[in-house]
Amino acid sequence: MGEYTYFFVLASIGGFALGIIIMIMLSKFGLNRDQQKAKLILEEANIKSDSIVRQAILDAKTQTYDLKLAAEKEIKESRQALQEVELKLNRREDSLNFRSETLTSKEKELDLRNNQVTEKLNVLEKMEANLKEKIDGQVVELERIANMTSADAKNELMDIVRVRTQNEIEAFIRDQEEEAKAKASSMAKEIIGLAIQRYAQEETLERTVSVVGLPNEEMKGRIIGREGRNIRAIEQATGVDILIDDTPETITLSCFDPIRREVARLALETLLKDGRIQPGRIEEVVTRVQNELNETIQKAGEDAVFKVGVGKVDREIVGLIGRLRYRYSYGQNALQHSMEVAHLTGMMAAELGLNQTLAKRVGLLHDIGKALDFEMEGSHIELGARICRKHGEHPAVVNGIESHHGDVPANSIYSILVQAADTLSAARPGARFESFQNYIQRLEQLEKIATSFDGVDKVYAIQAGREIRVMVVPEKLDDLAAHRVAREIREKIENEMTYPGQIKVTVIRETRHSETAK
Repeated sequence: MGEYTYFFVLASIGGFALGIIIMIMLSKFGLNRDQQKAKLILEEANIKSDSIVRQAILDAKTQTYDLKLAAEKEIKESRQALQEVELKLNRREDSLNFRSETLTSKEKELDLRNNQVTEKLNVLEKMEANLKEKIDGQVVELERIANMTSADAKNELMDIVRVRTQNEIEAFIRDQEEEAKAKASSMAKEIIGLAIQRYAQEETLERTVSVVGLPNEEMKGRIIGREGRNIRAIEQATGVDILIDDTPETITLSCFDPIRREVARLALETLLKDGRIQPGRIEEVVTRVQNELNETIQKAGEDAVFKVGVGKVDREIVGLIGRLRYRYSYGQNALQHSMEVAHLTGMMAAELGLNQTLAKRVGLLHDIGKALDFEMEGSHIELGARICRKHGEHPAVVNGIESHHGDVPANSIYSILVQAADTLSAARPGARFESFQNYIQRLEQLEKIATSFDGVDKVYAIQAGREIRVMVVPEKLDDLAAHRVAREIREKIENEMTYPGQIKVTVIRETRHSETAK
């Protein structure tokens, strides 16, 4: 029993020792394996670090090479730029040297000329002094012979010339006045007759003709109708003449009455759109168009009265104002002209502290007679004054109508304002018709007149021929001579030209000095 126990104890101790030995061996084995792993990790890390270092060195070398190339390129460009600048500076230096030599030579020439001029001036001064001495001696001798001083002789001579000249001028003026009075009447009639003969056809075409466009040439035959019954029906219903010629797709309406001409034009346009052109239909359309046009005329007159603001106006006069819409004078619409005159007269009256409404009324009605002068005998001034007296208009209105062309003396400030406003509206550039050829001829004539004077350098006609600017040579004309040239040009324009309104003549004399800095 004791032996077994001892043996068991020994076995236990041996087993425990063996277990410890095994554990120690196992721990050593695990330690060696960890060491091996750590060694492998270190080797891999060394390899990676070497690779990273080599790559960094390679990148650094590449970047360094690129920077070196860029630096060399920039240095090369800078050298080229410096070379170009150096070349430019060399050229400029050569140019400056050349200019310096040229200036030096010119200075020498100027010095030489100055010396020559000085010598000539000295000679001239000596000659002038000698001449003065001789003249003084002759004057003294003449005074001794004539027994009077030079001043007394000059005054006596001037008195004789003045009296003789004054007598001759007075006689000449008297003779010219008598001759002008004897010839004025016959010459005026002849000039008016020639003007009427010259412009009769042009004025007739402008005032009495309207043109209607056709969709095609076949419409001319339909307008004429069988045996001309349609065209006769239109002419009888409207009171106008219809002219059909070879002009393509066009017919012409001819009549002195602009209202009838407008009725015919509107009626024809309505018939052309409708397509039914026959005598019965023509009468119906013409009647309807006449009624519509009468309403349009009345409406135009009412609108004009309202826009101008002249207060209450008789209905018949309102209708006459509306008729001015179809009346033209030298291409200017009579209604628009009357409204412009009314506004201008009103503005001037307001500035002067006058009755603005009355001033506008005078301006609006100053050409009212033009609504009747193509169908009644008498001038538009006589007809206008007659119709305004009939309807009890203000005396200032009647006098403004009668005096705005100077036929009757103006007895009211409103009449004078209307004259000024009428001139402003008619003379406004573009207000009235003027053929292009006449306009060019007038400008050419203006410039030709101005260039005919000595000392004139350049001439410009501006403001549609209402102003002419003349540039003169300052070395040839002084200020007084320039003023004289302006006056002479104005007189020559007045004597040789016919023109509307006024023409302003401006003579410019100036001296310019300029230098160029280099």
